[in-house]
Amino acid sequence: MASRRKTQRVGPDRADKPFPFYDGRIILASSSPRRHYLLDLVQLKHRVVEPTVREEDHAHEDPAKHVLRLSQLKALSVAPRVRSGIILGADTIVVLEGAILGKPRNEADARRMLRELSGRWHQVYTGLALVDAATGRKVAGYERSFVKIRRLADREIDAYIATGEPMDKAGAYGIQGYGAAVVEKVRGCYFNVVGLPLVRLLRLLRSLEG
Repeated sequence: MASRRKTQRVGPDRADKPFPFYDGRIILASSSPRRHYLLDLVQLKHRVVEPTVREEDHAHEDPAKHVLRLSQLKALSVAPRVRSGIILGADTIVVLEGAILGKPRNEADARRMLRELSGRWHQVYTGLALVDAATGRKVAGYERSFVKIRRLADREIDAYIATGEPMDKAGAYGIQGYGAAVVEKVRGCYFNVVGLPLVRLLRLLRSLEG
């Protein structure tokens, strides 16, 4: 007689538990719904205060310096409006052969970017800046991941653009949406490609505390 396997019991869902690695409150200096979603995903207490920084296009600026500069500007633009808490500024860019691909200006620009990325590896950088609103203490860092977009036919590019998803995203794609079907491989932090590298964030939070 075949042996009966015991059903393995799964522990309680962690969705209603506080983040076990950091219990402070964060002020998210970003209007990105994806960053808000990721903080919610791990139950990090936070609220959103939109920054007053215009995201400039510096296509040939050093990528790491670019994301660090903008993430710090975003955090500092919010600092005068809050009295306590840790302000988080973030900026994500796509880099292809050293050139920064920002958000597309229109559908033609999105089509150009996707054609350039088709079948090729590129890099995704996210800069993070933390400012303690009470003390003014600051820390910053960045994460880099490597992403390969599969080879796309023009009709696939047009169909993807028709969803509207590429229009508000650096490099004209989002890995967490319809774009999951165009990303072939990721090397490095997946959440960095979404827009918020969570392990890097935790390390910066700990360094700010220490």
